[in-house]
Amino acid sequence: MEFVEQIVSHYNQWITIFLMVAGLYIVVARGNMVKKLVGLSLFQTSVYLLYLSPGKILGGTAPILEEGFEVYSNPLPHVLMLTAIVVGLATLAVGLALVVRINEAYGTIEEDEIFADGEDGK
Repeated sequence: MEFVEQIVSHYNQWITIFLMVAGLYIVVARGNMVKKLVGLSLFQTSVYLLYLSPGKILGGTAPILEEGFEVYSNPLPHVLMLTAIVVGLATLAVGLALVVRINEAYGTIEEDEIFADGEDGK
């Protein structure tokens, strides 16, 4: 029973691990470039959770020094992840634009077909 309680008490870490593995699997196993970008976004989301989960302290307040408060939460991980979200969205937009351009040039977004087309063109 104690083992189950430990698993349930760390549910956010299990969700993070699941998202990380799922995102990595999608990136490695799929040939469709849009699916690869979705897998990359899923992987990035798991990293956000990895950083944000330990950043919150129960009972902690904002780091404003006042009497009566002794436990403070550090806002730095949240600020860094906000920046990472913006960079991740910009990267996703550039990736999608590249996929559109590749589709215009090759007529497909499947990696295998693009590689086969490239070998035939030699």
